[in-house]
Amino acid sequence: MKKNFLALLTVAMVGTGAVSAQDCTTTAALAYDAAKAKNYESAYPKLMEVMEDCPKYSLATYQYLERAIESKIDKAEEGDKGELVKELIKVWETRLELYPEKTKAGKVYSDIAQLKYDNKLGDKEELYMAYDKAWEEDVENFTSPKALYAYFDLVVDMQDAGDKNLQDVFDQYDRVYAKIEKEENDAAEALAPLLKKQEDGEELTSKEEKKIKNAEINLKNYSMVRNALNGKLGARADCSNLIPLYKKDFEEKQGDVKWLQNANARLSAKDCTEDPLFIQVSEALHKLEPSAKSAYSLGQLAESEGNASKALQYYNQAAELETNKSDQAKIYYRIAGNYKDKGQYGQARNFYNKAVAAKPSLGSAYLQIANMYAKSANSCGTDTFTKRAVYWLAADYASRAARVDPSIASNANQAAASYKGLAPQKSDIFQSKYKPGQSITFGCWIGASVKVPNL
Repeated sequence: MKKNFLALLTVAMVGTGAVSAQDCTTTAALAYDAAKAKNYESAYPKLMEVMEDCPKYSLATYQYLERAIESKIDKAEEGDKGELVKELIKVWETRLELYPEKTKAGKVYSDIAQLKYDNKLGDKEELYMAYDKAWEEDVENFTSPKALYAYFDLVVDMQDAGDKNLQDVFDQYDRVYAKIEKEENDAAEALAPLLKKQEDGEELTSKEEKKIKNAEINLKNYSMVRNALNGKLGARADCSNLIPLYKKDFEEKQGDVKWLQNANARLSAKDCTEDPLFIQVSEALHKLEPSAKSAYSLGQLAESEGNASKALQYYNQAAELETNKSDQAKIYYRIAGNYKDKGQYGQARNFYNKAVAAKPSLGSAYLQIANMYAKSANSCGTDTFTKRAVYWLAADYASRAARVDPSIASNANQAAASYKGLAPQKSDIFQSKYKPGQSITFGCWIGASVKVPNL
């Protein structure tokens, strides 16, 4: 009687859709084995069954389903992708709901937005809101270079269609650009100690080599997106557009600190410093709320008027007040350039190093140091060999510039090759008193050393 009751109960459970733990385990095992073997056609229906009947069985269900559906999308005809795209979105959303602690919301939402964008699912407003959800929910993990570009691209297209204004475009550019700079800095900061270890000839672990590769890939991708952003912004940010935009509102807004900050930052970034409007905005802002931005603008004004010492006073004040690292790096870089132009290379290097400390991905600072070393070769060596050896040091800095900032990699690598060509060659080393691996220390303002390479 008991056996008959259990049999009837089992039939009843199957009839109502209930699934036993044993069934989940069996189906999941078959699905996972097929997915591991990349047999996604076989894995797909079983994975869907596990998700529907045993949604909390394992995170692996969603990880394998993502691969299986992406494989089907890749093979599908253009008109047949819509339902698969919706399935993939459901998988991502379900994973986020059931495994929030093991899922990055910013990545999921930006991936969903990108999938919709790539497959033209929705109008521009709907697509923009999809990216905006990722930004608002979890900006920390909204890191995809492609998604960040699309997020900005949509606002520009909406402005062209009359649905956004020019200030909306500028605001979007500023926040996306700042995010890209942050990701670049994080990648460059992670890369710096590994490059130093590599340059010192220390052996890297396979994990460290992988970190270098990934960081360099990320830097390259973000550099491409940064350039694309500037290209997309294009003539919209020219002084010919900015000045009329802000001039018409100045009288009304000259007591509005936030408006003055936005206008000042945009005019300053594009070097629209010769128009009287820039002077009016800068002075009004500095009077209402002295800040790094207003001090920097007044420094630009002093510099344009030929008053270098006054400009440096304002720039130093701006650097002390600035809390944003990227903006602080820009100020240090400008101060360094002033010293470099005067031939005060030691002071210039100090500020270029401060710029790099604030923004590790600022390869142009390394390149400027390399240039100063190369120009000082005849002054800082004690004989013909050590004078030429300065170029090894210059080449090292130029190479470092290329690695932390792919946007200048071509010029930096050319400079490095040129410096190496001017440095001692293998035959010169053989005939000298110096041996490979030996350090040469330079005097004058350089005060640094370089190892003789093993050519």
